[in-house]
Formats: sequence, structure tokens, C-alpha cells
Amino acid sequence: MSRRNLEYLLNPGSVALIGASDRPHSVGATVMRNLLQGGFAGPIWPVNIRRPEVAGRPAYRTVAELPDVPELAVVCTPAPTVPAVIADLGRRGTRAAIVITAGLEKPSAEGLPLAEAMLKAAEPFTLRILGPNCIGLLVPGIGLNASFAHCGASAGNIAFIAQSGALTTAMLDWARSMRIGFSHFVSLGNAADIDFGDLLDYLGRDPRTRAILMYVEAITAARKFMSAARVASRNKPVIVVKSGRSGEAARAAHSHSGALAGSDAVYDAALRRAGILRVDTTRQLFDAAEVLSRLKPYAGPRLAIVSNGGGPGVMATDALINGGGELAVLGDDTRGRLESLLPPSGSHGNPLDIGGDALPGRYLAALEVVLGDCNTDAVLVVHAPTAVASAEDVAAACEPRLAAARCPALTCWLGGDYAANRTPAGTVVPAYSTPEEAVGAFLYVVRHYERQALLAEVPASIPEAFRADLPAARAIVTRALAEGRSILTEPEAKGVLAAYGVPVVETRIVREVADLSSAAAAIGYPVALKILSPEISHKSDVGGVALDLGDDEQLQQAARAMLARCRALKPQAAIEGFTVQKMIRRGGAHELVVGVAVDATFGPTILFGQGGTAVELVGDRALGLPPLNATLARDLMSQTRVYRLLRGYRDRAAVDVEAVELALMKLAQLAADVPEIVELDVNPLLASERGVLALDARMRVEASPAGAPERLAIRPYPVELEEYVELHGRRLLLRPIRPEDFAQHQSFLARITPEDLRTRFFAAIRELPERDLAHLTQIDYEREMAFIAVAAGEGGDCETLGVARAHTDPDNVEAEFAVLVRSDLKGQGLGALLLAKLIRYCRGRGTRRMTGEVLPDNMRMLKLARHFGFDVQPPREGVVKLALALQEGIRL
Repeated sequence: MSRRNLEYLLNPGSVALIGASDRPHSVGATVMRNLLQGGFAGPIWPVNIRRPEVAGRPAYRTVAELPDVPELAVVCTPAPTVPAVIADLGRRGTRAAIVITAGLEKPSAEGLPLAEAMLKAAEPFTLRILGPNCIGLLVPGIGLNASFAHCGASAGNIAFIAQSGALTTAMLDWARSMRIGFSHFVSLGNAADIDFGDLLDYLGRDPRTRAILMYVEAITAARKFMSAARVASRNKPVIVVKSGRSGEAARAAHSHSGALAGSDAVYDAALRRAGILRVDTTRQLFDAAEVLSRLKPYAGPRLAIVSNGGGPGVMATDALINGGGELAVLGDDTRGRLESLLPPSGSHGNPLDIGGDALPGRYLAALEVVLGDCNTDAVLVVHAPTAVASAEDVAAACEPRLAAARCPALTCWLGGDYAANRTPAGTVVPAYSTPEEAVGAFLYVVRHYERQALLAEVPASIPEAFRADLPAARAIVTRALAEGRSILTEPEAKGVLAAYGVPVVETRIVREVADLSSAAAAIGYPVALKILSPEISHKSDVGGVALDLGDDEQLQQAARAMLARCRALKPQAAIEGFTVQKMIRRGGAHELVVGVAVDATFGPTILFGQGGTAVELVGDRALGLPPLNATLARDLMSQTRVYRLLRGYRDRAAVDVEAVELALMKLAQLAADVPEIVELDVNPLLASERGVLALDARMRVEASPAGAPERLAIRPYPVELEEYVELHGRRLLLRPIRPEDFAQHQSFLARITPEDLRTRFFAAIRELPERDLAHLTQIDYEREMAFIAVAAGEGGDCETLGVARAHTDPDNVEAEFAVLVRSDLKGQGLGALLLAKLIRYCRGRGTRRMTGEVLPDNMRMLKLARHFGFDVQPPREGVVKLALALQEGIRL
């Protein structure tokens, strides 16, 4: 249900505690004490069936006897009573509840698990439930402590969400000692209803929350989570600690790709694609949130280091390079100016050693030069204690200059307690005790903005670079399933790849040893010979591969020996014959592995890495989520060591990287189109300057009830929604907006008059900030849609003529719409075309109603709304509300 009724949970006006108690150390007594001591201004009503008074307050026997409807209820009654309590609350009108009670996995009297019975009781009333089996919730800004935690929390602007109750209480202790405050502190418990996706939806738009921190054990409802996370992380940092890095879940997989399904690497890929920064410890959660919320806007990854000693500067450099960062390369002019300022004994490059005798004035002079260098994206000042200049004196000189710098700045104060005493409120510039901590903080920023850049990538559901032969691929898969087979033969797997434009080596099936000679002669020696068996996935493990066979005698001997080995090592395996293929010689080619696997949580994943027979031992691989475009494919490749080799070194030529990218994009499209494919390995995929070639492939399939696009965790750009129309003799393309439309949309808005901007945005504005404009073009197609009308302009370039936009709530109940047409094109029917397409789209995806708000003087829009049958209400509080039922039987 996502954000529905979450305001009653996270910002309630009244609270009822069901199961309130005076019994010492009981949950009911602890929660009651916390509610009363938190400073909550609204009414707090205890409910206890036996006692007329709890904690000195009148108690009520039942929910029905409460003096008013509680906006939030906290439930800590015995597990068997919870479904009935929830039903009572729903009938009374309560719309949110925290169920602290544990043990709801047990069956109810009707046989359903108690948790399921609880949800069934809540459903008719859209009553939202946090828990069960949770610590509860704290909202310090309104004095709400609806938890049985042992201590409270101070108000702040960080939201923290955790699945672990034990970690929740430990984090409260630690945060108090570090003077860290929270906008919200939430224990999810078993997350029967409200989950990470729901809270991300709410907190991502909450003005009191500047960063969202999460402790994650497992994600459910992956598509909802990814959609909510991608929206939230565009607005503020979302930082995660994920427990459980072991990969025990997929030992029985048939392929290298399948072995990674369910592993921690899938979570890495999903969080990266969602724009979420992942850290290793809970301490790093808060460190990352602090630096991301306090540094200047990100300029780039190049860090300049200014230190009064060579050792600390080298330590900072090591931490930067080992962490994947980049040193700024100071320009010749900068180096020349530094040589005239600094002693000759120091280093005048980066890291910059200004000498152990440096006084505050020398620090400041060096900083002025370094900050003026165009290659400097950020600066780190390191100070080691000396007798000549104290940390306090250097800070007094440098911090004002760093605070005024155009780029992010950090400081490191070695020795003593100076950095530890620099509280967040005490300085504008983040301060650290060691070079490694300071550089680590900067790398949080680098990684965060790398992920922000990936958020702008929205690949098409069908990449423009190729058109697949889907019927041919489907025919191969369907035939295998009809024959009761889950493992495709190597030629069948290669046939599927060939249908998607992946180059494959010619492969022939031979059933008998006697027939090998004619097949090899037709292909041409030398050849490669492989055993053909659905039970033998890794053929080289049993000697099932023979290479570089130059004549018929070698071929016959290799075949007989291969049969004997395989029958001895795999006596139960059904051997169907052999495959023969041309021996490929590509000097300098790299062996890669690419593949597809289906993760139980996030759906299809794409594998890339270094291939060959030692692929497991090398372990150089990365995972990504489809769909992919060239940028995302390159990002996936860049996470591996082998990627650096692909760009060429010494006498080895660079490979055709674009061909590798395209192969990954094709596999991603295959995974999206054919849900029956559950595992696919191409190993090796030869890559050279001449392109790529699949030498071997294995594929496992299963019957799939899911539709192809629905199983993807990220909805791709819906190319199928593009359509051409004619308007007054001009050919227009109506299509969804894309991130690359940024400049085109900027030009479009520049041709909207100030009056039309006022009627659209309800305020007098000249132009939208770039960040807001980016949000208009970088939409999440799962819950947003913006159709633009595009046509060729006078100069031949494409231009945007109008846009119709709908933002649907996560439950797909209501879509809020808006239409904007270029001012010089109004009155020509373009708005009607766009609105009609938007209505068809929303109706087709099952949205129940469409709503909007219009200024009373926007007569054109009001006329258009009436034309499409919108209910137009009288003006109220300066706006006219519009509503249109999209499905039969829907009330407005």
C-alpha cells in the first residue's frame, strides 16, 4: 500500500496503547512509560480490559470505549488477540498501528497464520501496520516514543530504519553518546505490511529528513523497493548497511551465473542501481550521512591533499588510491606558484608537503593556490602537531577559507583531541582524526555521486542498436520445455544467442563417433570436440573438451578417450553424442564470462567477468540489473579487474569494448523477453579488437507464469508506448520522456510565457532550477509517466512541443495529472492529444481515477477538462479540483 495512511503512523495526533500495563518490566508498562515521558502533546489513551487506571491515567476496557478515534494505536497484547484488536481498531476508524507483539507466525483459530489473519482484518479499513515483533517507533520532533526501547532519542534530521530489534536499541545508545538526533527512528520487525519501500516513499519526501539510513537483512517486494529507493535517493542520501554477505544460497546451480543468484553481490548491484550508498558498519552509516549533508556540492573525484608532513600526505594518498579515488594533477602554473611560496625541501606536487615548520600563513597561502587550480575538485588539509603551530591556530586561519571554497573541503587533525572536539555544530568543515578517516569520508561522497549519475540512466525496453528474433529464440525454448528438458544443448543455447545477435561459433551435433569425420571435414580442421550431455554442465571437469584437433585420426582418438572418461567419471549421465566446432584462433583475445541468472528477490541479473576454466578461482566478476544501456553496461564492466586489461596494455591491443557492451545489452534484453530462462552462461566469450565470439554456452529453462517485463526489478523505458500522429499536417511523435531530453526540455520551458508558467506551477517563476528540471526528465516509469510531443524544428533538430504528466500513488489508485503546451502552440489541439494519451495509459494500467488542480483563471485547461468528462468542482482556497473516474464503478 506504500504511503497510504503513513502520516497517521509517523505524525499522529493521538495514540492509544492496547495492552497498557502497570506490571513492572512488562512491555505494556515500558511502552506506556515511554509514551508519557517522550513529551507527546496529543492525548494518550491506555486500554486495559482489567484495570480502570494505568500509570495514573484513566484506562479503557476496549477500543470501542475510547473517547475519540486514535490516529495511532500501539498493540502489545498476546499474539492470539491481535487480529481481533486490529479489526476493532479498523471499525473505530484508526488508520495506523504498531504491533509490538511477537509470535504471530503461529496459526489462528481459523487455521491461518496469525500475521495473515491480522492483515486480513486490517485490509477493509486500509489500516497500516508496523511490525509485528518490532521495538516500535520514535519521532522525537513531536515527542513520540511509541516503543519499548530502554531510552529515548533527541530530535534531528536523520531517519533510521532497522529490521533488527537488538540493533535498534544498541543504535539508540550509541547515537545518544554521539549527540546524533533523528527525525524518525523505526524498527520494522517482521514487516508484514509496512516495509522499506513504504518508508522510503514517505521519508524521501519528508522535509524534516535530510538523510535516510537503513540496516537491511532482506528486501521484499523488490520492484516497489527499487522504485521508491530511486525516487528517494534523487532527493536525499540513502545509506545502507546490509548484513549477510555469504553466498550459501545457490550451491546447486548449474552455471557460474546461477551460483551468484541469491548472493550478496545481487544486493550490491541492486543498491548501486537504486542510487543507494552501501557501507560496511553502522558507524559508517552516520559518518557518511554527516559528510554528505555538510559538504559543498560535488564537483568531481579529484582530491588535492595539503599537509605539513610527507608521511601523513602519503597515508592519505594510499587510502585514496586503494579506495578507488583519484589524485588531482596540479597544473604547471600552480606548481610554479607553489615553488615560489614553499621551502625547496617539500613536495610541490600532490600530495603537497608544505613543511613541518609551516605556520598558519603558509597553510593559507598554499590553500589559495591549490583551490584556484581548475583540476582540484576537493581539498583535504592535514595537520600533524608541531611546536611551531597548534591545530587551533591553523584551524582558525584555514577553516574560514575552506568554508568559502567553491569545492568540498575536509580537514584532518592528527594527535590530541582537536578533531574529536569539533562537533557538527562547532564547524562548517568536517574534521577527522586520521588521514584514512578523512579520505574515507570523501570517498563516500564520490561513490554517492557515481550512483546519482547512474540514476539518470533509463534504458529502453528494446535497445536501438539491434532487433532480436524473439520468435526464433522462443521456439527453441518452447521445444525443450515440451520435451521435458530443462537444460538446453550447447547448439540450442547458441541458437538462442544467435537469435539475439550475439556472434557464435558454428557448432554441429554428432551422435556417433563414426560420423565425426564428415562433420569435421565440412567445418574444416582444426576443430574442437566437446561431449554432449544435459547432465554434464562443466565439461572440462570430466575431460569433456578436446581442442586443436588437426586431422581425422586425432579426432577419432580424442572422441573414444573422451567417452571412456565421461562414462567412468559420470556413469549416470546420459551421453547424447558430441559437438564439433571450428577451432578459433584469435591471438591476444581475452576470455570473458557473461551470463544471466534469476535472483529470488530482484529477478534477472546480468553477470560479467573474467572467464575461462578458472573462473571460480579468479573470482573477478560483477553483477548488474537489467535493462542495460551502453553506460550501464560499461559501469558493470568497470567493476572488474579484467576491464582494465580490455583497454589494451603493452603489445596487446585494446578489444572492441563497444561490442562487449552490446553483448551485455543483448543478454539483458533476452532476460527481459524470455522469462523461461533462469540460467545462462557464455564462457568463454572471446573478446578482441575484432569483436566478440561465444565459444561455449549453457542454458537452463523453466516454465514461467510471470510476464516478461513484470519480473524485472526496474521497469525499462517503455518504447512500446511511442506513437506517431498527425496534427494540422505536421507529423508528431508522442513518447515517454527520457533523461537525455534535459536540454530539449530546457529549451521547451524557455518558450513558455511567465503567465503560462504561473498557471502551471501556481507561482511566478522565470525558470526552473536545473535540479528540478532533472527530476522532470529522470522519471521512474513504475509510478510516473510524462508523455511529450516531439517534432522536427525549423533547423531539423527535434523539439518538444508539449508535455502531459501523471504521478500515480504507489497503490495505483489515483494519478495526479498536469498538461503544459508551448505558449505559441496553444489552441491547436496539442493539449487534447497529450491528455487523451495520458488517460488511455492510466486507464490501461488499472489506475482508478485521475485528479488535478487548476487555477480558476486557467480557462483553457478548465475547458479541456470538461471536454474529457472531468468533474470540475467550484473554486476553493484558490484552486479548482478536477477528478475523472477511469474504471467502471469508481466513485469520485
